[in-house]
Amino acid sequence: MSLTIWTNGKFNPAATQLLHDGTRAHRLITAATSSTSVLAAGEPDPALAEADIAFGQPDPTDCLRQSRLKWVEVSTAGYTRYDTPEFLEEFRARGAAFTNASGVFADPCAQHVMAMMLAFGRQILPSHRDQLTDHSWHYEERRYHSRLLTGQTVLLLGYGAIGRRLTELLAPFGMTFYALRRQARSETSVRVVAETELTRVLPLADHIVNILPANPATNGYVNARRLACCKPTAKFYNVGRGSTVDQPALAEALRTGKIASAYLDVTEPEPLPPEHELWTTPNCYITPHTAGGRHDQDETIVRHFLANLAAFENGGTMTDRVV
Repeated sequence: MSLTIWTNGKFNPAATQLLHDGTRAHRLITAATSSTSVLAAGEPDPALAEADIAFGQPDPTDCLRQSRLKWVEVSTAGYTRYDTPEFLEEFRARGAAFTNASGVFADPCAQHVMAMMLAFGRQILPSHRDQLTDHSWHYEERRYHSRLLTGQTVLLLGYGAIGRRLTELLAPFGMTFYALRRQARSETSVRVVAETELTRVLPLADHIVNILPANPATNGYVNARRLACCKPTAKFYNVGRGSTVDQPALAEALRTGKIASAYLDVTEPEPLPPEHELWTTPNCYITPHTAGGRHDQDETIVRHFLANLAAFENGGTMTDRVV
């Protein structure tokens, strides 16, 4: 069965060649305008009307107009633009598939969070600051303020591929895991909590990891009221979306000691303006949306698509299927 595959993905030469080689049995068409940033919506493209499959960041409204489309795979873990009743219900109704690439980014995001947990616990960040500034030797302070992850409690706001991988990486430390998510079904080694239980669980957490997607229900979800429930030694991490956090409330919580520290890989807006208060807020550490980064990102995204293409052709189980 020959299919027409449309893409607006902008990949490096090796990944582009991999995509061409892996779709030789089909017709591959490239959009007139590539999607240069996964954070920005792709532009409508007339060529999408010819496609059975779309890969990259197609315009959601454009996808809904094209009844020929049998499957869309986005090249990101997040799929906010497509996470609407109109889009998902239409795809279900027509029997079309929608997949994301969350499996590509689960390991790097989980390792990124784990790295910051260890950096906080082992006093690496203040020691690095000492090296960059006055070269002071804070032996007793650094040594006796160090903490172990062993036996601590982690609360995950959102529990998908990233959350699962993080719990796997942290399992050897004998930590206790709670997870807030829409589906209340049980999980091995993780205590799934409903939103009504969140104020009870927040005070128990040593680490609060926000992996929430952006949508109307999560806008400003981590707010002053919820931050006030945390214990003052708690550490907050955001690898979800910047819009899910009330950033002025977070900055105030850090300044007043309501929480101990925060690590932000995502902010609102991005890039974060140089004059933004979070850059200089005490105990706030920022990376520029790189948690999902990996040196082989483009090739891995293409391999993920090609593996799903084989499953699509053979009627197999597709990875990271949303619909």
